[in-house]
Amino acid sequence: MKLATYTIQGHQHVGLVSADGLSVQALALSKQEHALGVLALVDRQASGLAFPEIQADVVALDQIKLLAPVPKPRRNIFCVGRNYHAHAKELSATVFKDNNADPNAWPIVFSKVPECVTGPFSDVHLPTGISEQIDYEAELLVIIGKQGKNISQAQAMSYIYGYTIVNDVTARDVQMRHQQWDLGKSFDSFCPMGPWVVTADAFDGLHANVKCWVNGELRQDGNAANMIFDIPTLIETCSRGITLYPGDMIATGTPAGVGMGLKPPQYLKHGDKVRIEIANLGTIENTFIA
Repeated sequence: MKLATYTIQGHQHVGLVSADGLSVQALALSKQEHALGVLALVDRQASGLAFPEIQADVVALDQIKLLAPVPKPRRNIFCVGRNYHAHAKELSATVFKDNNADPNAWPIVFSKVPECVTGPFSDVHLPTGISEQIDYEAELLVIIGKQGKNISQAQAMSYIYGYTIVNDVTARDVQMRHQQWDLGKSFDSFCPMGPWVVTADAFDGLHANVKCWVNGELRQDGNAANMIFDIPTLIETCSRGITLYPGDMIATGTPAGVGMGLKPPQYLKHGDKVRIEIANLGTIENTFIA
């Protein structure tokens, strides 16, 4: 299933997207549930409640505004750094060359604050005067569907509710300045998400193909099969001594081709458009504005 959060005529809804991605039907949820976005459906499944019935007629997607499927996560988003072999290699010659951590030893995990989430086609705001090195990172995001702690790799995939796309927008100079990455990753609007959630039974996250274009130029093209740490390993790692809850999110890392890794580096500027596509999942596109 494809599940979307959207507004129409000033009201927010959660709906079931058609298989062809061209229309949506609102689901029978309370006003409070609609406000949670797709998170309401994650909660219902985790509580053993039935999937809601269709509440409204078919509406074409060009008649609505798609929001992030989960407009505001309940907790920080778990994010994984340098998790594709080629991406780790491209950054080994940058400022990361002085970082002695072996990216093959343990996953590098940081977080983004919930408030940085924005819609799949919303503008991203460049923090003028704070950073001049804004970069893109196309990523597959995993949404946890049930509570668990110390989850084994063997059981990890059964904990996934679904998948969506995120752009882990990053202020590289701020990221380096503070050494810990959270501040450079968490500016307002620095996590475009969407266009919807595809449930785990309808998508192969282990072989997801992730592509990213900047102003029409293909920059990133990688497959999740080439991750250093696969999705089961990431879930196992993030749940070691930490309880994961329904709705928790893990951004799984970005392929090679980020602006910082180019020679010379190419950072985003006012008017740039970044488009991310994951086959069988969808597309997001955001304009960066000063």
